[in-house]
Amino acid sequence: MATTPARLTKQARREQLLDTAAAIVRTHGADGLTLVTLAEEAGVSRPIAYDHFATRPGLLLALHRRLDERHRAAIAQALQDATPSAGETARVISTAYFACATDMPELGAVSAALRGNPEMDTVLHELTDSYTDLMAAALLPYSGLALPPLRLGCVGMLGAAEAIAAELNRGRTTHGEAVTALTGLILGSLDTKAGGPDAKADR
Repeated sequence: MATTPARLTKQARREQLLDTAAAIVRTHGADGLTLVTLAEEAGVSRPIAYDHFATRPGLLLALHRRLDERHRAAIAQALQDATPSAGETARVISTAYFACATDMPELGAVSAALRGNPEMDTVLHELTDSYTDLMAAALLPYSGLALPPLRLGCVGMLGAAEAIAAELNRGRTTHGEAVTALTGLILGSLDTKAGGPDAKADR
């Protein structure tokens, strides 16, 4: 006798829908993700998709938040596990950044799709600020700079990282070369004159 499958909780359904949304973006790009295509791919009715996300920007934002949280959690764990030194910290940050660019390309696609909407831009800036704060806090023990100028330098480094990631995704450099380049930029931006001997030794 066939049994009726258990209904998912609302949170479990949301997670399933976001898994499906990520798969759609990975396969068809952000342009292929709508509430209609999400419902079809997830095998649910359209009202269920609309109930969870209301609008396409709402869906894209929810997916972006989820991917961003996973990326930041991964880099935080990698930093926690790393040997405490300037060189290793810079390498971990660089490796984690490009792992996201290659292993989670849907994050960049969703981010690009959200640009141009003032409300969405505000949220994206908040998420970028959070990532910058994480990066600056990790590098602070190895820099002679105070936190504000170090944080500003991290903003610049993230801009450079984005440009390098674009080269990587176009096949114009390798993952190893990208990591080496960003690691060098990070170390070069640290004013270690007032820093500890560990920071100087890593340069």
